[in-house]
Parts: sequence; C-alpha cells; structure tokens
Amino acid sequence: MFYYFPRNSSDKEGTNNIVKQEKTKLGKFEMQLLAYAQFRKKEFISSGEIASALDINAEQEWKLLNRMTTSGLIIRLKRGVYLVPSRMPAGGRWTVSGYYILSKLMEVINGLYQISGPSAFNFYGFDDQVPNRIYVYNDRIFGEKEIGGTDFVFIKTDIKRLGSTKSLKTPDGIDAVMATKTRALVDAVYDWSRYNTLPRAYGWIAEMLKKEPTIVEDLISDALQYGNKGTVKRIGYLLAQLGIADNRLLEMKQKLGLAKSLIPWIPGRAAKGSVNKEWGLIVNGSIPRS
Repeated sequence: MFYYFPRNSSDKEGTNNIVKQEKTKLGKFEMQLLAYAQFRKKEFISSGEIASALDINAEQEWKLLNRMTTSGLIIRLKRGVYLVPSRMPAGGRWTVSGYYILSKLMEVINGLYQISGPSAFNFYGFDDQVPNRIYVYNDRIFGEKEIGGTDFVFIKTDIKRLGSTKSLKTPDGIDAVMATKTRALVDAVYDWSRYNTLPRAYGWIAEMLKKEPTIVEDLISDALQYGNKGTVKRIGYLLAQLGIADNRLLEMKQKLGLAKSLIPWIPGRAAKGSVNKEWGLIVNGSIPRS
C-alpha cells in the first residue's frame, strides 16, 4: 500500500517511506506521486498538479511524468492528463487492456464511443485474423494514436451513427462498449473501403442468418438507422438473394424511393454484370462461400 506523507511528516513516517522506496526501487518523487494519487483515490493526474503537490518546478514535473510514462508506471491519456494505478504494479510496470485505456480516455474527454471494425469482426468470429489495433467510432477525436502500448484508430462520426451496442466485461473489470453483431456487419458493408470487407461481409451475413435466422430484423433495423443508401441497397439485395420475403424488405425499399442510381454490388471490381433496377445495383459478383 502507498500512502501520501506530507513534507512535514515525522521521522517515523519518513523512515517508513524510505523502506518502501528501497523495497520497490522507485525514486523519491515516483514514490511520492503514487502515494499522493493513492491517498486521494485519484485515477487521473494533470500537469501542474504534481509540481504543486510535490513542491517541484515545472521542468522537474515534466521529467518525472515522462520518466514514469516511459517506464510504464503511469499512462499518458492525452496531453497533460495521466492515468495512475491504484497500487504499485507487480514487476514495476502497469499492464492493462486497451479496452480499459479506451474507457478511461473517453471518460476524460467526455466522449461517446463504440468498438467496431476488425476488433468486432474477430470478436464475433466472422474473421479469424486478430487485429493489432482497436477501431473506435466516437464523437470526439479522429486519427491513429498509440496510448499505453495499445494502437487505436479513432473514427469520428456523428452522434446519430452511434448505437446498437452491447456491454463487454473486460478482465480489468471495465464495461467496454462493443457494437452488436448486426451493427458490426452493417459497418463491414458501410465502411467497406476502410476495412476491405466486401464481398467477404456478404458471406458473413449469409452464414449468420443460417445459424440465427431470427436476427434478420435487427440487421434490417441497423442498416436503416446506421447505414446510407448504398448500404441499404447492398444488404437489401443480399437478403433478397438469401430468400428473405419481400414484405420484410419493404421498409428498405421505401427508404430508397423510386429513383435508384446504379452502384456496383461489389465495389472495387469492374462494374460489369446484370442490372438489378429493384435495388439499383450492377450485380458484378456472387455471394462468397465460407
């Protein structure tokens, strides 16, 4: 356990502090920072705060925070804000999951988010490739970032496109926000250029509906709410080919309206094939077999 000792602590407290430093082989200021955070039950610390608490100058504070981040004792979430362990990490390096880091980052920036893309495709068993990055739809930040040893791809999107999620309990005790199975499939069609998922995603949908035919309504609902017209066209045509009755696809057809400009069913391939005016598609391929 760490405890914060005021600078005017008694000799006995000072001796105890030295014993703890020797045992953990941490420097004086590292010990004091961790003790300060634990005593106040703080998960986050900020630049400027530590300089005042430890009575050090700004340069000393910067070097201390940089040193502790590099050694893995704390995690830099964003400029000037750091995540601190509640107790000394075993082995001197703090290891937490990327989902834990993500949850805490979103707490700090007051953001809404959900995990999707390759992370979700692997989680649901659509793709056996283990992604080396976590893909995150959110309403605050964008771009590729490395935080605490985990690589993230942040995809900033309108808050209206956030939804259809489930809670994922992580080993860290965090409830991460994961896209549902049907939402992940919609993302695979909607964001095909980012994930290179077409036509593979058509095979994923076909296989899922064989195993869970009742989930089709959720898929249709997610396509209508979180997709665009291209997504609705492609998924609607696929469902029709899989034998889903016209009356169940009526709402998708209504969203498309009468004017249906043609797009290829499989983007990235030559737009050569039969024309399906009902869905506004050039059918330039078939459903992949699993």
